[in-house]
Amino acid sequence: MSQKLSVVIPTLNVEQVLPSTLQSLMEGVFSGVIGDLVIVDGGSNDATINIAKEVGATVLEAKPSRGGQIFAGVSACKCDWVLILHADSRLSQGWAELIPTAPDFERAYYFQLRFDAVGFAAWWVAKWANLRSRIFALPYGDQGIFIHKNLLASVGDYPTAPLMEDVILARKLGHRLTALPITITTSAEKYIAHGWLRRGFRNLGLLFQFLLGTTPEALYKKYYS
Repeated sequence: MSQKLSVVIPTLNVEQVLPSTLQSLMEGVFSGVIGDLVIVDGGSNDATINIAKEVGATVLEAKPSRGGQIFAGVSACKCDWVLILHADSRLSQGWAELIPTAPDFERAYYFQLRFDAVGFAAWWVAKWANLRSRIFALPYGDQGIFIHKNLLASVGDYPTAPLMEDVILARKLGHRLTALPITITTSAEKYIAHGWLRRGFRNLGLLFQFLLGTTPEALYKKYYS
């Protein structure tokens, strides 16, 4: 990539998964692709902040809201191109060489999802996520987003909603979303804990309720309060 990019990661008590995500970014640091790393913490009481500081990240603190944290992180970035990742989603080896050398300023990019688990359920959920993204232009946040600040500003900046912030952004970007041939591996912990089928239907139910008009605030209160 001819221009450097900034990486933004929202965190909250992710000491178990953050090191792997940071490790996957090292090739981007060594190759000069990454210009700066901004980690926005939502009030961790574990070693998350210490881990972030150890790698030289700019560490910000904000209220625990992934959308709000990402918004704050993007605002603090030094580079015009921004790569937004979840703390438990790591890029595959070789990603830095596959990032477009001259990305389109009018497009946003996302990655091909897989889970850090084996079996049919993990394969099928990832398959559906990638299919949904391609057909409906609806990638979720765990698939990452690579976007220019000007494009982000043109659609109203990163949504600060407490839930569905990634869906809100994807709907605003629409056909400007483009898949990259880079795999991003995300944690299957929540699916394993709750059951693949149950978690999948829950996520689908949340999406349908949102698309039918329920506000992110109401959904958050219903499922997380």
